[in-house]
Amino acid sequence: MNRLSRSSNIKWQLLSYFLAALAIVTGGMGAGWLLWRDALSDNNIWVEYVLLLVASGIAICYMIVTRYQRKIDTLHLAILQLASGNLGERIRPLGMDPFDRIYNDFNVMASSLEKRVKLLQKVGEENVMLQAESNEAAVIEERKRLARDLHDTVSQQMFAIHMSASSLAKMVQRGQTESVAPILEQLVTMSNLTQKQLRGMIAQLRPIELEGKRLSEALDKWFPDYCRQNGLQGSIDIRLDGPLSDGIEHQLFLIVQEGMANVVKHASARHVELALHDNGNQYVLQMNDDGQGFSSDSIRMNSYGLSTMRERAQKLGGEMDIWSKSGAGTRIKISIPKFMDEDESGGGQSETEQEQTE
Repeated sequence: MNRLSRSSNIKWQLLSYFLAALAIVTGGMGAGWLLWRDALSDNNIWVEYVLLLVASGIAICYMIVTRYQRKIDTLHLAILQLASGNLGERIRPLGMDPFDRIYNDFNVMASSLEKRVKLLQKVGEENVMLQAESNEAAVIEERKRLARDLHDTVSQQMFAIHMSASSLAKMVQRGQTESVAPILEQLVTMSNLTQKQLRGMIAQLRPIELEGKRLSEALDKWFPDYCRQNGLQGSIDIRLDGPLSDGIEHQLFLIVQEGMANVVKHASARHVELALHDNGNQYVLQMNDDGQGFSSDSIRMNSYGLSTMRERAQKLGGEMDIWSKSGAGTRIKISIPKFMDEDESGGGQSETEQEQTE
């Protein structure tokens, strides 16, 4: 109601200006007819007189329009300043003018917008700090995981190699040459296994290079290299209807890395299959190996690798399912829901809503 009264004030002011201009023109015509009719007729300048009155009316209207145009231009420039990020822009009231109320409304809106943007900036800064703390915690956790992996695998293997090499030296000194060959064979086997485990860890520590590449391109390069480095035969099948979001691609790549690391460390597999399909309403990632597998009763979801993969899937709103059997390999399936964009789903408006809008 208040806004309507403000616009009415402006309309009434405009109307009063134009009525005044009309009164000047008509008044001039009446005065000419009553006071100077004979003089205008004798000199034959009625046409010039009328044109002068019309020109005066046009000049008055032009001045009125110019005055209002300046006020509108002031408001327009302030809006442009606000849109360009100058949130401190304000309009000085003219004083006893209907536009003052519009200017005051603009100033109130600009102040409110400035306060909200300041709040968003503060929240953004807090999020940056929280993200930095989270990244630091993630680095610490990754170091702990790497320390555990080194202790559980490479450290134990190196200790076994050291013990075998020490016993081998003593056997040579004692002349027990008949027992040397089995120990040498054992040393070669353990050193090969240690080298394989180290390669797997180094591959995990390499930076993930997804920038400038889609997930399918990155996997086409990374997966065969990883399989070759770890003595695996790998097959890959990627069928996607379109590009995935950066967040989904990043998490899926990390899941694949973690899953392949588990295969190298625990499965003793010879062949690995990797598939990523788009079935319309889900993205399905599947990893199969022909390794030693494990009993379904012994699935340890509290283990770092499997729990990390499940957490990454859940961050995307998905789930992870595991099928395994001792001596028959393992199959891991990750299902991520797929959401259609508004333009793909009919603009995000149902027929009923469209009818109601119409």
